[in-house]
Amino acid sequence: MSDTAHFLAFVAASLVLILIPGPSVMFTISRALIYGRRQAVLTAWGNAAGTFCASALAAVGLGALISESALAFAIVKYAGAAYLVYLGVKALRDRKGLMGPADDEPAAPKRTLATVAEGFLVGLLNPKSILFFLAILPQFVDPASGSATVQMLVLGGTFAVLAAACDSVWGLVASAARDVFRRPRPKRILANTGGTALIGLGIAAAAGERA
Repeated sequence: MSDTAHFLAFVAASLVLILIPGPSVMFTISRALIYGRRQAVLTAWGNAAGTFCASALAAVGLGALISESALAFAIVKYAGAAYLVYLGVKALRDRKGLMGPADDEPAAPKRTLATVAEGFLVGLLNPKSILFFLAILPQFVDPASGSATVQMLVLGGTFAVLAAACDSVWGLVASAARDVFRRPRPKRILANTGGTALIGLGIAAAAGERA
């Protein structure tokens, strides 16, 4: 296990990355705007589970393939981008669920497993996190402190918990803002925001250069 200085440095580096809005944050916010706080928090923890699995792949060495192979990285990158676009289109198609006959009627909640699973895939295929685990995570491993794999799993778990906490805050804030809007026009704007943001984020992810 890394010593205290290494661990605190890792936490600081993780927070810098986590606090910059990316696919996981935008997806959590979109769930909050459409479905409310419970679905947003479930999404955040689903994201975290996917993020931890990505860190685990890096820890056991499977991430090295993505690091060395442009094709493998491109597959992950475009799969993640395509999934974000798919979720954005699906959100726009389902936006009428938020526009029920009663102004205070929420969108029909999604099943817990479906919500967590969608968040899991977004976290697993998040290029920002994958690059962090491949390029930054190994720098905080101390070879003199024991198994590098165990250290990376612990650090990856720490990153996932920090991400879940921060993303949950984003979701709670967004859901609180959603509750303020009761009139049809603001609700319609909110219903469109999440899907449009996800589509734009997916396109941007696909067009971005490899770091």
